[in-house]
Amino acid sequence: MHTEYRTKRKIEFADTDMAGIVHFSRFFVFMEAAEHEFLRSLGTSVATEWDGNKIGWPRLTASCEYLSPLRFEDEVDIRLWISKKGTKSLTYQFHFTHEGKDIARGQLITVCCIINPGKKMRAIPIPEFITSQIVTQ
Repeated sequence: MHTEYRTKRKIEFADTDMAGIVHFSRFFVFMEAAEHEFLRSLGTSVATEWDGNKIGWPRLTASCEYLSPLRFEDEVDIRLWISKKGTKSLTYQFHFTHEGKDIARGQLITVCCIINPGKKMRAIPIPEFITSQIVTQ
């Protein structure tokens, strides 16, 4: 059972803005990348097949609170955990730190959906092969 996932990321020049700090939008990219790594660690993917259907995780909400800047070549520690496991949704929390200092906090709420080409997307209960591996905090 997984309660949290941790990863690191080196800040690249392309992540920064004119002021030389990480552009606010990049934190959403970092959260999504951490989510994808987490799902792969469970043996699945953000886009997988199950019961003859393609399953994906569209976002219902995404937010980020910025506490301190990051700069080019900083290494940021990213901690992800699931704070709520609904029947059809997962709520992820993110905590970004650099050298022990709080940098940002984020949240993603994702919904498990069948996404088949040419058909309307629809929310479904999260399959057991995923929920059985997740513990909320």
